[in-house]
Amino acid sequence: MPENGNALDISLLPDSARIKNGRLSIAGVDLLDLASQYGTPLFVYDEQYLRDRCKEAVSAWGEGVAYASKAFLSKAMARLAYEEGMSLDVSTGGELHVALAGGVPAENLVLHGNNKSDQELITALEVGVGRIVVDSFDEIDRLVSLAKNYPPPKVLVRVTPGVEAHTHEYIMTGQQDSKFGFGFASGEARQAVERLQQCASVELYGIHCHIGSQIFMLDSFVKAVDILADFIKEFALPEFCIGGGLGVAYVEGEKAPSITEWAFAVKDACAKHNIPSSIKITAEPGRSIVATAGITLYTVGTIKKIPNIRTFVSVDGGMSDNPRPVLYGSGYEVFLPREVDAPRPMKTTVVGKHCESGDIIVKDAQVPDDLAVGDILATPVTGAYGFSMASNYNRLPRPPIVFVKDGQARLVVRRETFDDLLRNEV
Repeated sequence: MPENGNALDISLLPDSARIKNGRLSIAGVDLLDLASQYGTPLFVYDEQYLRDRCKEAVSAWGEGVAYASKAFLSKAMARLAYEEGMSLDVSTGGELHVALAGGVPAENLVLHGNNKSDQELITALEVGVGRIVVDSFDEIDRLVSLAKNYPPPKVLVRVTPGVEAHTHEYIMTGQQDSKFGFGFASGEARQAVERLQQCASVELYGIHCHIGSQIFMLDSFVKAVDILADFIKEFALPEFCIGGGLGVAYVEGEKAPSITEWAFAVKDACAKHNIPSSIKITAEPGRSIVATAGITLYTVGTIKKIPNIRTFVSVDGGMSDNPRPVLYGSGYEVFLPREVDAPRPMKTTVVGKHCESGDIIVKDAQVPDDLAVGDILATPVTGAYGFSMASNYNRLPRPPIVFVKDGQARLVVRRETFDDLLRNEV
């Protein structure tokens, strides 16, 4: 967090951000006008930024690179990623359903999940999902049995290489003590591959690993390649997927590698280990595609000054539209779209409207000293794991989503209504 009250670091905003007379527009659309038209809370995405990052991923990784849809999924986002040449990684039957509804062909989908149900596997087999990433011996047994009635699916084995990525413990996935995948050091990964080699009802297609999320150090990915290189070469399967997890900058002073730099580091490591060029190297970027594309708009409802202690700024959303600060202690910046380039000397705590003391969006938020009730307050870099993790806690309807491009805004997900909250009641 900035301590000197500087104006917002505009590198945290999408590429199309423009400031005129202090007011912020994205893709030629004024944010205050959007708040007036659609209300708040509101998710705003720069559509061209999304498309540019998808194009970068395809250019850097090549055919087969998959967008990790858990970061943000709607029909519009699924369609956009596919239009730009990406496959999609889905991890539940629900994500699979949305991706198909968005027009993504089943052969361009990769099904993940540490506890896939029989019905999820059957659906994947029925529609012809392109690749299934197996995660346990139980799943191998069930999939091999179910697949006998369908064309053999392409299967990747998820391996936990034993790399402890430098990130929050809740989003570390590559360490030995993980609910995901087959342990490499224990020999379980080898057992899984060898078992699948004997199964006629599936096509063993590749090795997959994923070491965590919000990772800034490319060396962590290189270490995973170092550990798995001989294993990959021994079996010489058509694909090796490094998974996702590339970090993004959320606050002033952070700097993250680009998708292109990430791909170069991984492919360079593979080349140094003489992994054959016939093996396709792929990845599953999610956060790095969508995070910076998104901004959340709130309306300030109350400002409570507790002398010599703290000033609370309450907004009309909170942990129901951005639970990351509560879950991981994640940091964000805040600013006023009406004066983006203004100094932010006043230290506050921006909180939501939920009945939880932990409902904090930014604990030590720097804001302009003329912040007032009724102002529109914005948090940048909220395109990932906001909408996708949103809830109806305290029976708050989830916010709408607007895509902006070329001076136009289009609603892609409408705001929930109170009647929506009763839709499943009986």
